[in-house]
Amino acid sequence: MQKKIPESNNPWRNARIKPAAPRSTEPYAARTPPQEPAKPPAAQRRGEEVRVYGRNACLAVFAKRPDDVRKVYLTEARLADFKPVLAWCVKQRIGYRVVENDDLDRLTETQHHEGVCFEVRKSPTLSLRALLQDIPKNSAALLIWLDGVGNPHNVGALLRSAANFGARAAILPAGSPVLPGAAMRVAEGGAEAVPLAQAPTSEDGFALLHEAGFAIAATVPRAGEDLYTTELPSRLVLILGAEGEGMSAELIRRANLRLTIPGTGAVESLNVSASAAVLFAEYWRQHR
Repeated sequence: MQKKIPESNNPWRNARIKPAAPRSTEPYAARTPPQEPAKPPAAQRRGEEVRVYGRNACLAVFAKRPDDVRKVYLTEARLADFKPVLAWCVKQRIGYRVVENDDLDRLTETQHHEGVCFEVRKSPTLSLRALLQDIPKNSAALLIWLDGVGNPHNVGALLRSAANFGARAAILPAGSPVLPGAAMRVAEGGAEAVPLAQAPTSEDGFALLHEAGFAIAATVPRAGEDLYTTELPSRLVLILGAEGEGMSAELIRRANLRLTIPGTGAVESLNVSASAAVLFAEYWRQHR
């Protein structure tokens, strides 16, 4: 069972990209081709790069945006899985290093790295207006609006389900930091399949969505319309609320539709990532 993380101590909201371990502490010589381009100082790189770890997350980054890969760390057991990546590193003169599990534990600050870690250039976050311009008019499209969902494991699980059921993008609160490595690992590649946009600060996000033909649905644990007996609009934004606190009353008030997932009532509600999977699956059933 996932332990809830208080929003005030949320590691995603307060995330800092930590500098790589000093070169002198790394136990193996880098397998780096000659004439590797000089890298900027670590302090400068911190703002430009993020550490992605987990087999599927790293492979998805390489498949989608290989030019953003800046360095590769992996254990000997992962060499066969990442042979094409390492061949590309040699060709592009990108450094890679074979390390032990303990070294990856320190680099990623977790034991759940699955034997591989990439240093990757941050993927830019779209503005909401730019996102909407990329979605063809009158086409079916599902968007997700995350209202304070901060637990990285829930964010990752949510993005994995969103990718599976074809969500077009996820909208994050204005000023949200880059996705942490934990969220990308749990997403199992879904973070590369679902673009991220930020809610505007100087414009009314709801107004922009309505102008683009989207209906907005708030997901509530009770007293909403039954998900399974409701015809969902083909252009729909689903608002998913924070763990524990739920979504803001203002967002619920402004929504066109309030949806509830029916159940036995034995528990108050589902975990936000579980709720998201159910909602996405029903939208997919109606509009695939």
